[in-house]
Amino acid sequence: MKFKILSAAVFTLAALMVNPGFAQETPEVDRTATGGAQTLEDIMARQKQLEVDDSFRSENLGNQSDAPPIDGPLGTQGGTSVADDYSAIRYNKIDPSTQVRGPATEVLIQDGGMAWYKLRQGPLITYGGSALLGIIALLALFYFIRGRIPIEGGPAGTTIERFKPVERFGHWLLSGSFVALGITGLITLMGRSFLIPVIGQEAFSTLAIGSKWVHNNIAWAFMLGLVLTFVMWVAHNIPNKLDWQWIKAGGGFVGKSHPSAKKFNAGQKIVFWTVMILGFSVSLSGLSLLFPFELFMFADTFALINGIIGTDFPTVLAPHEEMQLANIWHSIVAFVMMVAILAHIYIGSVGMEGAFDAMGNGQVDLEWARQHHDLWVEEVQAKQVKGESS
Repeated sequence: MKFKILSAAVFTLAALMVNPGFAQETPEVDRTATGGAQTLEDIMARQKQLEVDDSFRSENLGNQSDAPPIDGPLGTQGGTSVADDYSAIRYNKIDPSTQVRGPATEVLIQDGGMAWYKLRQGPLITYGGSALLGIIALLALFYFIRGRIPIEGGPAGTTIERFKPVERFGHWLLSGSFVALGITGLITLMGRSFLIPVIGQEAFSTLAIGSKWVHNNIAWAFMLGLVLTFVMWVAHNIPNKLDWQWIKAGGGFVGKSHPSAKKFNAGQKIVFWTVMILGFSVSLSGLSLLFPFELFMFADTFALINGIIGTDFPTVLAPHEEMQLANIWHSIVAFVMMVAILAHIYIGSVGMEGAFDAMGNGQVDLEWARQHHDLWVEEVQAKQVKGESS
């Protein structure tokens, strides 16, 4: 429950930052030219998420007190028209019923789609895409300035087992599925804007359908990898006093000192908990999207937040609003994870000599291990000596 609170709170703050339009004042609209009906200015104001005085509609729903049956004469001077019916539903002036059955069918009108669409197609793509391009540029700049971190004094020529096969399997299951999810997710989110102009609508349609299928099914591999890596490594990622010393020394990335560390250093622990916490969050919102209108995250969470800190977040949400919030939150968390994982990939590949071998074949150079995980090497060698003596 605490996690749901954090997820919804962060989403709400993000929505407030990228959507300042709702705070603007109600525009003055002259409806004399339309005889009191809505104007183009009204429609445009709603699309900009401005507050609009709807009294000209909510108070003009036909002769509701003595209107003849719906199948009688229509119009605002007689019975209610279809437009009047839906206006009455929107403003809760009638109590309709429907014979349609299914998830969320009791909601006849939900007008939050435009706000969701604008947030998804605007700030989400702009800020998310900028974050990805920004981290890539920063890593390139860091590589240009710092270069590849070498094994000082050269490799020892002997190796030590860093990760067992089952650990590497869990890691590659998690990382491989995440890469697939990231690519297919970006195609789904940004493809209309960036790919259709390049490959055309028909080609993009095939690509988008395939991406959706891959994304929905690879998600299960990601969640399995998340559980496996958590179980195998959580005990090694508990913060301790060594972590602060590692951070103060810059982790060996600044200068040439190599602070002491056990199996995982502070930087790896940060990546681990980032992936675990955000991975759980993105999985939860992903399940909500995989099973529409069955797993809701936000209404109860907002109610708890309001009770704790006295805010006024909405606590009555239509099922469609829950899905819209889950979709936006899913994308925000995914972008944050991609930024963190890109940095992790850089260090584990071109950024540090000898690092890839840890997940490549499980064996790392002994000198590399001593420089970056000296306390872990001592533990492993002590166990080997104890095993040989026994």
